[in-house]
Amino acid sequence: MRDRRHNGSRALMMNIAPEASIPLSSVQEQGLNRWLGVTALFLASLNLRPAVASIAPVLGSIQHDLGLSSAISSFLVSIPMICMGLLAPFSVKLSGKLGNERVIALSLALIGGSTLLRLFIQSAALLFLTALLSGIGIAMLGPLLSGFIKKHMAGSVPSMIAIYSMALALGAALGSSLTSPLYWRLDSWQMALAFWCLPAILALPLWFGVQKRRNPGSVPQAFSGKPLKLPWKTGKVWMLAIQFGMLSLIFYSLLGWLPLMLTATGASGGQAGFMVTLFAMVQIPSGIILQFLLSIHASRRDWLIVLSIMQTTGLLLFFFSLYLWFAILLCGLGAGMLFALVNLLPVEAASTPEEAAAWAAMTQCFGFLIGAAGPLLMGYLYDRMGNFHVGIMGLVLISTVMGILSLFIIPRRNVQK
Repeated sequence: MRDRRHNGSRALMMNIAPEASIPLSSVQEQGLNRWLGVTALFLASLNLRPAVASIAPVLGSIQHDLGLSSAISSFLVSIPMICMGLLAPFSVKLSGKLGNERVIALSLALIGGSTLLRLFIQSAALLFLTALLSGIGIAMLGPLLSGFIKKHMAGSVPSMIAIYSMALALGAALGSSLTSPLYWRLDSWQMALAFWCLPAILALPLWFGVQKRRNPGSVPQAFSGKPLKLPWKTGKVWMLAIQFGMLSLIFYSLLGWLPLMLTATGASGGQAGFMVTLFAMVQIPSGIILQFLLSIHASRRDWLIVLSIMQTTGLLLFFFSLYLWFAILLCGLGAGMLFALVNLLPVEAASTPEEAAAWAAMTQCFGFLIGAAGPLLMGYLYDRMGNFHVGIMGLVLISTVMGILSLFIIPRRNVQK
């Protein structure tokens, strides 16, 4: 199956240039470096969502203490996404000057520092500042991890994307499910939010180690040292960006408003909490499940369509308040596998680490800008209408369009590649 996916396709070219190879002196060092790289990748990816996912569980307390409306509160989710959209291309440029691993370490430091700053929040202005700073860190970190995978783990891209996706989902799950218990235990939403600086603190020493081993005694270079250019004129990148944007709009709308959506359907606070945890937890193994499904049936296009239908079905059940547990399961698992697949496509389509980072940056740039509108519109519609009915139906329509667009992202002649 692996040979079939790799045969004769530039989109699945897994070899890297000699100048991008890992400097190794022995088999033992190779094993050590690989495990260091995988662990560092996992911990870095773990930091991409807790700063955002931890907001929703304590949003009611934040609104009460700081006097924020639903529409204004939605900016706490949208600001990081806007940063991810606007700044993703600059991360690629910055890595060209400072080096990929160094910029990743700086991004982790910014995420950890801004999250720790939430411990001292007494005003809405400082809270929004932390959202801005963490968004900048996340914006720089995301695309460069794709380039890191293509550079150092090019022979196992699907499995590394699965690990990346699993860490991404785990970060969201932990932020969504543990923030409320932390708040109850600490009696402070500031302390509960600041707790999520710990993943960055754990990841930073590993990335210092990666930086030292990847570039021993040399000036940091981004990938092979070639200038990184964004593929503005490549039609497939724009299609991937729109697909990623619609997925982000749906996912972050649910991430930001799911607790209130569930209570609006009549669920108790305890039931809503459990279902939010379910939504996050089912995404953790989604990357591994997707890798298994691709080993059975390699068509990326077919799975994009199937997973879009799964997500649409869950949203429809949610709209009609039917089988809420099953609806949340479908939404969570569908979104998780879609994120893994949509993140896999740009890395596979690139033939070099430079292209992988550039494709990921452009996809995330416009994708997150589209997605940032979701939480804002959901909050606005809720303030105007007093319910989430129109907002949820809008998500159903967007998910349906995602499935239709999937027919055109991968040409029929490449459907099995």
